Amino acid sequence: MTDATQDIDPIESREWQDAVEDVIARDGANRAHFLLDKAVQQARASGASLPFSSTTPYQNTIPTDDQADFPGDLEMEWRIRTINRWNAMATVVRRNKVSSEYGGHIASFASSAVMYDIGLNHFWRSKSAIHGGDLVFFQGHVIPGIYARSFMEGRISEEQLENFRSEVDGGGLSSYPHPWLMPDYWQFPTVSMGLGPLMAIYQARFMKYMHNRGHIDMADRKVWCFLGDGEMDEPESRGAIDLAAREGLDNLIFVVNCNLQRLDGPVRGNGKIVQELEGDFRGAGWNVIKLLWGKGWDELLEKDTTGRLRQLMDETVDGDYQTFKSKDGAYIRKHFFGKYPETAALVEDWSDDQIWALRRGGHDPEKVYTVFKRATETKGQPSCLLVKTVKGYGMGSAGEGQNTTHQQKKLAEDQLRAFRDRFKIPISDEDLPNAPFVKLNNAQKAYILERRKELGGEFPKREWRETPKLDIPGLDKFDGQLKGTGDREISTTMAFVRILTTLLRDKNMGKNVVPIVPDESRTFGMEGLFRSAGIYNPLGQNYTPEDADQMMFYKESKDGQVLQEGINEAGAMADWIAAATSYSNHGVPMVPFYIYYSMFGFQRIGDLAWAAGDSRARGFMLGGTAGRTTLNGEGLQHEDGHSHILAGTIPNCITYDPTFSYEVAVIVHNGLKRMYVDQEDVYFYLTLMNENYTHPDMPMGAEEGIVKGLYCLEKTKKPGKKHVNLLGSGTILVQALKAAEMLKKDFGVTSDIWSATSLNELARDGQDVARWNRLNPLKEPKKAYVTEQLEKAKGPIIAATDYMKNYAEQIRAFVPGQFTVLGTDGFGRSDSRVNLRRFFEVDANHIAAAAMVDLYRDGAVTKKDLESALKKYDVDGEKPNPRLV
Repeated sequence: MTDATQDIDPIESREWQDAVEDVIARDGANRAHFLLDKAVQQARASGASLPFSSTTPYQNTIPTDDQADFPGDLEMEWRIRTINRWNAMATVVRRNKVSSEYGGHIASFASSAVMYDIGLNHFWRSKSAIHGGDLVFFQGHVIPGIYARSFMEGRISEEQLENFRSEVDGGGLSSYPHPWLMPDYWQFPTVSMGLGPLMAIYQARFMKYMHNRGHIDMADRKVWCFLGDGEMDEPESRGAIDLAAREGLDNLIFVVNCNLQRLDGPVRGNGKIVQELEGDFRGAGWNVIKLLWGKGWDELLEKDTTGRLRQLMDETVDGDYQTFKSKDGAYIRKHFFGKYPETAALVEDWSDDQIWALRRGGHDPEKVYTVFKRATETKGQPSCLLVKTVKGYGMGSAGEGQNTTHQQKKLAEDQLRAFRDRFKIPISDEDLPNAPFVKLNNAQKAYILERRKELGGEFPKREWRETPKLDIPGLDKFDGQLKGTGDREISTTMAFVRILTTLLRDKNMGKNVVPIVPDESRTFGMEGLFRSAGIYNPLGQNYTPEDADQMMFYKESKDGQVLQEGINEAGAMADWIAAATSYSNHGVPMVPFYIYYSMFGFQRIGDLAWAAGDSRARGFMLGGTAGRTTLNGEGLQHEDGHSHILAGTIPNCITYDPTFSYEVAVIVHNGLKRMYVDQEDVYFYLTLMNENYTHPDMPMGAEEGIVKGLYCLEKTKKPGKKHVNLLGSGTILVQALKAAEMLKKDFGVTSDIWSATSLNELARDGQDVARWNRLNPLKEPKKAYVTEQLEKAKGPIIAATDYMKNYAEQIRAFVPGQFTVLGTDGFGRSDSRVNLRRFFEVDANHIAAAAMVDLYRDGAVTKKDLESALKKYDVDGEKPNPRLV
């Protein structure tokens, strides 16, 4: 076999090369690409083993000849941009003159100012009567530059800039994009690195979903996501790029600022991050456009007849590229161009200043405009722009290209002077030490306002105040769940699926419901939705499913309603956020129901859940098979004893652990009212179980208590001396009911049964009341809701849940009288529910025994009764602590 790397016929090889050059000269590079592609396909079909190269040479993807005409005034935009650079820097420097506590970042915007300037002047459309608006995920560390731009437009005051990162008194600006803190300005929270790209992909996908289902006309709207090359190491940054390619998200544009530096040093000192990212994204099916070199390099590359400069560009590693930009022209002449005689000759008649003035592509506005334009015109593929810049560009000795630049918050007077002189900022020597903000003159301000006017108005801007309300069904529509099940046993998961089905069939809001499942539909009994609602797939269903002859066959369709994300909780959560923020991003309120194994919820996607809170998301999250002991057999990694504790850390997440179907119905209905009628910026988390038991009718007047977190399910008419209060939630409330029967039968002890649908809400209410009482000591004190409910309760109170004791312990301060808490602290394990509940000491036996202990301590039962109870209920005082085994 002939060696594929050996040229056995140089003359024939030269003829092929000449032919390619001729095609390019006559018909252009695209025609040559087409012909070579066909040739490679033919060779492979004939058995040739041709390896795929996922990277291209270290050059600009778009040749100079294809560069687009720039539509703006280059000189005017440069002048405005330099002032924007100054004001962004001054925002951080002035704040840190007050105190270094405030922090902030200068270098990231310094490297990417041209890109944001081009976007704001020429591409990003605001929502208007004739356009839905573009969505932009701003890189978190560049925010001083975005505020500075808004200051120049007159949207943000000088006082607000002065109070950057000082928000407590209400007049400052948030450190990063936070819709919770600036609800009229920011669209998306992005500074938790890696979440921006993941959420952007699913926002773009959800925009297509909304379009295909007839909710919006997406037209030419785009989702832009700005990232740092260091941020691309986050697993979430690249984790869903195949989805974007698979679904042809040509409304999605990633812009990766490749300044070759992360927070402490080079991103790839010994390699090339641009080439690595190109390989990943091209391999996944994205349209990748590299912008590495500014126009000053065009002349040199044209003179590079030997190819040595291109070779040198390819072989130089990022660590060296960073070092070059931290030095000067003489250093670059010696250590870069001086490597080969041919490259040294290219600049032998250039001054060191001319060499230093060579810019990277991301600092060339005409080239940035060209790649942005190409990306917006791409069809059928998402685009990834790899734009090379210098971190800290313009900062000079204060940090340009230096490892320390990310942490640079202050500039000395000589550094301010250098910055001013380099960018010709109109500031006197006298004013220079104060780093004053610079306002635009009338012509400059008129220019940028005109640019924004042509693009629809202010940007960034979050639209949410005119969101339409949904016409939700009345509670009576869930009559089937409000009534008991008789002798029939069902789970709360089954009850939820029936409620969801009712909502999907509702003529007013059914089309706004978005069911989301990460490949567990059958686990949760939702396979019936496959046929009735369909699974969304923009390609439809181009195959015959194996179960096509069955009633509930696997059905995919272009207008399907269910988002079925595979084994992918992070993607499903990003889907949910896109749907839950649709009211502000698209002006159409959608109602997402995301159901998943509760153990794989908040602990796995907690950062996204927090971002959802910041995003002012509205919707429902359902933690299925919840509780430490309800999912018997699956073992440690499946058994959730803490999701409510984690969910309770998010201020606007409202959580419930319902036991009965009517509780689920009341909670869902209340959530619909709060989020889609009253338009509160909250979201709901409900835990659901797969354990079957009978469900009673809803007690008269229970709705208020269900919503507030506690109500009396069963009350003894005339309690005697031996009386207790058993409080529980989820499936463990059923154990409390059994314990009450046992206590009555065995020892004549009567019980009031309390359903604690939300211990988190009870705790929040109690803490709010305690705060009010502390701040208003001279006014009549208020009472917590749980205190009002239990203050007349007779006897001790025993609380038992399927979660860690902390869940119930948080209300102890507001519970009058004796209070005992049982919970499931420790690692889960596989076994039957009976054995697991005995092990974690939350079964009926342990609840009844705990009641007897408290009654004995109150003097209500004798020692003999207690000893009999401990023996009867098989309580072993020497049993190892389940938390420790």
